[in-house]
Amino acid sequence: MDYLQGLNPEQKAAVLQIKGPVMIIAGAGSGKTRVITYRVAHLIRSGVDSFNILVLTFTNKAAKEMRERINHIVGPEAKNIWMGTFHSVFAKILRVEADKLGYPSNFTIYDTDDSKSVLRAILKEMQLDDKLYAVNFVLNRISAAKSALLTPAAYQGNPQIQAEDDSQRRPLLGKIYETYAQRCYRAGAMDFDDLLLKTNELLRDHADVRNKYQHKFKYIMVDEYQDTNHSQYSIVKRLASVNENLCVVGDDAQSIYAFRGANIQNILNFEKDYPDLKVFKLEQNYRSTQNIVNVANSIIANNKDQLKKNVFSEKDTGDKIKIMRAFSDNEEGKMVADAIMHQRSTNGLKWKDFAILYRTNAQSRSMEEALRKLNIPYKIYGGMSFYQRKEIKDMIAYFRLTFNPNDEEALKRVINYPKRGIGDTTVDRVIVAADQHQITPFEAILDAPRYVEKAPASLMAFATMIQSFQVITKTLSAYDAALHIAQHSGLLKDLYADKSVEGLNRYENIQELLNGIKEFSEREDIEEKGLDIFMQDVALLTNDDNDKNKDADTVSLMTIHSSKGLEFPQVHIVGLEENLFPSQMSLNSRSDLEEERRLFYVAITRAEYKLTISYATSRFKFGTLINCEPSRFIDEINAKYLELDFSAKPAPAASSSFGDERSAWSRKPADSFSKPKPATAPPVKTTSMLAKAHVPSAGFKPSDTSNLQVGMQVEHERFGFGKVISLEGNKPDIKATIFFKEIGQKQLLLKFAKLSIVTE
Repeated sequence: MDYLQGLNPEQKAAVLQIKGPVMIIAGAGSGKTRVITYRVAHLIRSGVDSFNILVLTFTNKAAKEMRERINHIVGPEAKNIWMGTFHSVFAKILRVEADKLGYPSNFTIYDTDDSKSVLRAILKEMQLDDKLYAVNFVLNRISAAKSALLTPAAYQGNPQIQAEDDSQRRPLLGKIYETYAQRCYRAGAMDFDDLLLKTNELLRDHADVRNKYQHKFKYIMVDEYQDTNHSQYSIVKRLASVNENLCVVGDDAQSIYAFRGANIQNILNFEKDYPDLKVFKLEQNYRSTQNIVNVANSIIANNKDQLKKNVFSEKDTGDKIKIMRAFSDNEEGKMVADAIMHQRSTNGLKWKDFAILYRTNAQSRSMEEALRKLNIPYKIYGGMSFYQRKEIKDMIAYFRLTFNPNDEEALKRVINYPKRGIGDTTVDRVIVAADQHQITPFEAILDAPRYVEKAPASLMAFATMIQSFQVITKTLSAYDAALHIAQHSGLLKDLYADKSVEGLNRYENIQELLNGIKEFSEREDIEEKGLDIFMQDVALLTNDDNDKNKDADTVSLMTIHSSKGLEFPQVHIVGLEENLFPSQMSLNSRSDLEEERRLFYVAITRAEYKLTISYATSRFKFGTLINCEPSRFIDEINAKYLELDFSAKPAPAASSSFGDERSAWSRKPADSFSKPKPATAPPVKTTSMLAKAHVPSAGFKPSDTSNLQVGMQVEHERFGFGKVISLEGNKPDIKATIFFKEIGQKQLLLKFAKLSIVTE
């Protein structure tokens, strides 16, 4: 029981309570992961079979970290726990039980791009206005319906929903949903929402399956319960209904995902479902200083819908929270960059000790510009994932088609890539023939002379190639099969032939994908290592699972939503202005405003010992400089915890008064900001990169870069002069990050970069 010694009394009590329904309310930085980990370990140490434990998380990263910690305590038994994200666990169950729903066990999992492609085709066939029926809107509507457990029939049969669609002049949404569901079913595919919807259907309609898993999962734990939607809530409730050994862990103050269906009422009303519930409150914050915790508490106290708790810290009082005022968004970026530079140099910190958090992605621009001017390395989190790159999706489409030839989206993606003489007209004929004969497009291709008018020989050759891939995947390892497909599909050759910088990057990305499959093939912690299992893992990756270089010494830039679960020694929260944070969309209801306040609470509690909040008195919006009003959230912070920095001079047309002694500052009346007002600003100066094309130095000649060092000055024949910021990787595949004076930061592969080292 030595693993219990490091727990505080409330943590220990939560770990030891293994029977019956339990709710652990875990304040920010309160050691939640440790409690979940030790509780699972304690279950196993108490004699519970690890095969009977189910742990549901929201990221693979969280599941992996917990499993590693549990393994450290109980050993190999940790491998037997059913632990993972909702989607990964239920995808695993659906693979086994798919035939009961009419799906193949090797069903494809569609990502967002796949779903959008299907919807675009449907909208085109139905000849609908793609502005009124925008793909993103339609997909979000279908996703919301599935999260609410509404099938197409239930959707179309609901008078209230139909009236709402009619009022928005979108009466055919139900029909689109129905057609979309039929297409996915025909293709043997499920999207992310289906993984939960179909699991609900499985447990609802098949008593034998429901009974099987109710008795298998005798102990269930759910992490981040405040983020569950109705579909997830229903699955958990059904699975736990026999034993009721259900433990949910979460913090209502960090419920920030209503936009994707999360229902805070699941945690607020948990006691109504389980009257004999045991509640434990983890209130000691081990992450942040007292001042930061006090500021967070003073903010969240303004919410009415919450589970009351008294979060405290026993760390030092710490610095007061600095409020910085800038006269423009660009000035705000400059102030933040200067502050980071100063703190790093005076306190011996690393770049990765700093994070800049913002409400919307668009705010990163001014921050990036300011950081680049000071040569501060940074990374934006939440950008394009590695697995969303075109070349990666192309390669994975070949893998998907190999295991599920009925996957229409994968088929359309690669049937003529690389080019093999199968034009759009031929593809359209294949799709039409498949629809007419109620077969899949691949079945139509297999018997093309019968079904497809003027079918080229290359069509049958393509089908033969895919069938050959199906054969080799049964005998080769995941890596060898992937390499074979990459080579014999022609994709690897096509990318290798492109000698441009972009082409080399794409080829490199495919090599990195193959490296990842090789690494997967050699893992000792998993039993099933087939290429199909690798693809399932990729399809179920969550946003924060994709980055393999999280330890790089760079300043982190991200939206507050992306920062959830992270922590940094120093945090800058930028853009604290009305209609930006809180967002304008949130000012229509109390529940929306309270979610924005919870989002601010999350941002504050990412900081360990220094927190800075900033806002601008003017900001460009749609090409016009407008006055900005300080956020109401700043007013809600107790002034005794604050230090005001108004050293920047506000622009004349965007000035505010800050002399009111009754508050930290006073604001203009709200109605004076109801419409954006142009502010006086200097003309925007633009420069054309083409006008500054670099002319190589006389006698320019690429150097031997095998001994290139960080800090060296280099010249590139196109990008000009620059300084090496970082080097990563191993010979001969070393990548250099270089800041070029004229164009900013670039990452280059040294063996192809042709750099000349500049000597004094």
